[in-house]
Amino acid sequence: MPNKPTEPVPEILQAPWRLAYLESISEKEKGGEPPKPGSGSFLLDYWRDPQHDVQNHVIERTDMGMILLNGFPYANGHLLVALGEPCGRLMDYLPTQQIMLWSLVARASDLMEKAIEPQGINFGINQGRAAGAGVPQHLHVHLVPRWSGDTNFISIVGQVRVNPSSLEAMYKRYMMVIDRESGLTT
Repeated sequence: MPNKPTEPVPEILQAPWRLAYLESISEKEKGGEPPKPGSGSFLLDYWRDPQHDVQNHVIERTDMGMILLNGFPYANGHLLVALGEPCGRLMDYLPTQQIMLWSLVARASDLMEKAIEPQGINFGINQGRAAGAGVPQHLHVHLVPRWSGDTNFISIVGQVRVNPSSLEAMYKRYMMVIDRESGLTT
């Protein structure tokens, strides 16, 4: 009987399109300006830095919040919705802020349906570290597009998630919808 390894062996998935992204990070690091101190919440940092919305994949911004692509998506087109003011719990927001949050979630859902035409959408909030929140001090809503058959052999047995498109390509698809709605393109 062959010996089984005691530690799981990581699977390798070739993703050559990621090289351009990795090289752009290296170029930014060489670029001159020193890194800015972070707030501990990338969402708050993005909120405070609207001039970098394209770089941060912020799709839409209002006076109270924003819709952006998740940098580590569960599926292509995975969106995050967050208010600019960080609160750790939904009930820490004022009723008017809660209304704005859900309004932005509805807008994000509409954009997702128009841009990538999923067959379904998972909506989720992870409130608190124990619930899986990666940024527990800044509540945000996940919108994950779903298609029949998107969970298959490679994700279940191989335990490898495959996202066939880059963040930049997804960003362009969402922005095309916004441009079309605003009359910038036909």
